[in-house]
This record gives sequence, C-alpha cells and structure tokens, in this order.
Amino acid sequence: MRKNIKLAAGFASVTALALGLTACGTSSDPASKGEAGSADKALVVAASPTPHADILKFIQDNLAAKEGLKLEVKEFTDYVLPNTATQTGQVDANFFQHKPYLDDFNAKNKTTLVPVVNVHLEPLGVYSKSLKSLKDVKAGQTIAVPNDTTNEGRALHLLADNGLITLKDGVGTDAKLSDITDKKGLEFKELEAATVPRALNDVDAAVINGNYAIEADLSPQKDALVLEKGEGNPYANILAVKKGNENDARVQKLVKLLNSPEVKKYLEDTYKGSVVPAFGAVK
Repeated sequence: MRKNIKLAAGFASVTALALGLTACGTSSDPASKGEAGSADKALVVAASPTPHADILKFIQDNLAAKEGLKLEVKEFTDYVLPNTATQTGQVDANFFQHKPYLDDFNAKNKTTLVPVVNVHLEPLGVYSKSLKSLKDVKAGQTIAVPNDTTNEGRALHLLADNGLITLKDGVGTDAKLSDITDKKGLEFKELEAATVPRALNDVDAAVINGNYAIEADLSPQKDALVLEKGEGNPYANILAVKKGNENDARVQKLVKLLNSPEVKKYLEDTYKGSVVPAFGAVK
C-alpha cells in the first residue's frame, strides 16, 4: 500500500526550525546516525509531486520490495520545507533539488544536508502564452523569473545565452537582476518558483523549472521556446540527507534503485526528454 502524504506549506512543526535548528536532530538521535536496526523501518522521503514523487512511487510499486526497502513518500509543494523536515529528522531524505540550491540553502540556514546521488535533470525553459519564438520578444515586455538565488541565476544565464539580456563578465550561478548590464528594454518579475507557471497569463514570457512546467501541463520539449542544454549541466536533481546518514542501509538501497536501468527506462518512456537521466556521483 502506498503511503503518500501531501503536506501544505503551513506544516507548523517544521517551520519551528527557524526558531532553533541546533535544538533538533542532535548527534545523539538514532535517526541522525542511521544506526543498525533502522533497516526494518520505512525510509521516509520528502519530494516535490512531479516528477520526483512520481519516480519514487514507481520505485515503491515496482522495485522496492525486491530490494527489501520499505519506502514512504511525503509530497511537499515548495522548496523550503523538504530541507527543514530533513534537518529536523521528520523525514529521512529528500528528493527535489539540485546541488547549487542545496549549497545555498545550507549556507543561509546553517543546515547540514549533503547530496548522495544524482538522479535526473529537468531542463529549465522559457515559456509564453502569446509568443511563438524568442524572436518575438521585444523591448517593453515582461519576463517572470524564479526568485530564489540559484534558480534566478540559472534563469538569467539561460536568457543571456539566448541573447535576451547581457550579464556582467564572469558572473556565476548566483547571478541576480543587478548583474544584468543590458536588459534590452525588458522588465522582470521575480516570483517564487512554484508560482511562476500561474503568472503566464500576466506576463509576456516566463522562465519555469521543469517540474513545475510539467505540473502545469506544459511539455518542456513541445511548449518551451528554448530549453537548457543537458551536457555539462550542474543542475542535476539529487537525493539528499542530513550529514551522517549517507550510509544508512535504506538510503543506499534507494540510491541503487534511483540509478537503476528500470528507472532510466521509466524516465525515458514517461517524460520523453522533458526529464532526462543524470545518474552518478555528485561532484
């Protein structure tokens, strides 16, 4: 039986992390050590609904039993609570983010989360309800972008790579609007990543994360005016845990399954290029 639980953003006990991370999940907690005996317990993984939870449900229904893994999936709809829940021990792992976002989150929140394995890439794309091509983008139009540090930088680089803006020389993945040296007359609207698809009717174009595009019934391969390139892309989505839990036997079983031939085929057959395998160790 599936144990999938959707959690609203008002998960009060998780948000208590802001009042004191150091009071939770101390080194004496069995859950934080991945101690012997935990193999009989379900591995609880926080995940964004699509495609992350869908991938985990595929594993849950088709692969987990053969590997002797009990898997419980909890769905979150934002980019903050999965990390705070993992830090406090309310879940054992999470699967929703890329390493640049995790690194930025740890630095800002003093969390101690670590990546375990790469799984897939969701190419970031530019979408529009009114424009048919990037050539139709003109001065005076508005483009919505994600407002979190890493995804905004990623979005701005995508726009710059396609000639819509010019960025300062040498600016990295943390690029922000102030790093634009030539906006080409464009206006920008910064929004939480999850809400960007809903703004498509109110802006001329929007840069949308792959998972949120899919949730909004957009096909990255068919509907995007342009997509990120996959080769050499640092934004592969990862399985992450609290530091010290990397070698938990249950986590290692999930690592094996997430990088399995069966999951590779599932990604290719289900998403047809909108979500692509990016297996291997996190660099």
